Amino acid sequence: MQITHNQQVEFDEFSRACDLVEGYFGETIDDIALHAPVSRRQLVAVLARAQLSGRQLAIEGLTEEGEVVYQSNDETLLWLDGGFWNDMRGRHHLEPDEGRAAREVHRRLIEAIDGDVPYYNRERDPFVLIERFDPYE
Repeated sequence: MQITHNQQVEFDEFSRACDLVEGYFGETIDDIALHAPVSRRQLVAVLARAQLSGRQLAIEGLTEEGEVVYQSNDETLLWLDGGFWNDMRGRHHLEPDEGRAAREVHRRLIEAIDGDVPYYNRERDPFVLIERFDPYE
């Protein structure tokens, strides 16, 4: 499956990424999809593509491009500099509504931990890199 012009993954890897984001973000996906002009399925696919791209970027130093808010063996929550979501929209040919909805899912989770910090909404991009997640732990 072609994720971007230079990133290809097997369909089962993409499917696992979809399952991962659905399990991790849970009701937040439903809340955003309910009020955004994108379907739940679209949003899950966008979030999965962002995870796959984020993993690739992590190898190249994603954490050096912003501030780590929280990190564990399972996830890294970041406020990123440099237009991460603009890059994702271009890289994945996303519609503006898809990018905004995906960004909002990440922002809500980070603000739940970091507090409501409105200036981050304009100056920095929220991103949660999920390393692994087991909802049954």
